[in-house]
Amino acid sequence: MNRILYFSAPWCQPCQTLGPIMEELRGEINYQKIDVDQNQDLSIQYGVRNIPTLVLLDETGEVKGRKTGLQTKSDILAFYHG
Repeated sequence: MNRILYFSAPWCQPCQTLGPIMEELRGEINYQKIDVDQNQDLSIQYGVRNIPTLVLLDETGEVKGRKTGLQTKSDILAFYHG
């Protein structure tokens, strides 16, 4: 099953806008929210330079795609279901 790593920060305005959209999708997609300030190693591991960033992983943990910036609900669903 696919999973999204959702890189965010409390001080990031686009992240604050994307947060409620991600919450709406909670039952439809599998994702993990990651605070870049508290998880710098993970941010570096996935090459996150701008936030918000969504990193799509497949069931093996391989990166299948990446989206940076504010996304719509339909964009996220299309990205997730590929």
